[in-house]
Amino acid sequence: MNWTFLILAGIFEMVGVLMINKLHQDKNIKAFMMMAGGFGLSFIFLSLAMKTLPMGTAYAVWTGIGASGGAILGMIFYGESKNVMRILCIALVLGSAVGLKLVSG
Repeated sequence: MNWTFLILAGIFEMVGVLMINKLHQDKNIKAFMMMAGGFGLSFIFLSLAMKTLPMGTAYAVWTGIGASGGAILGMIFYGESKNVMRILCIALVLGSAVGLKLVSG
């Protein structure tokens, strides 16, 4: 269950990051509340995951999911660059997160 919590934390981190961009565009209370909710849920799930996972592993996987997911969502929703090197770097970050899961048990 701890890895499920960690993945959920990463997904909600992505929501928070996506809403930061939305807030810069719209500047409305809905975008602000969604941003705060995304980050709040992210921290809650990260905290639950860290009850059993090592801090270093949990933090690295959480930031990897958030950073990679944010970059992917930027490509999908905001027309950010989709060049091969950028996608390769995202794959390396995600691969590292999977590697940490494999060696952490």
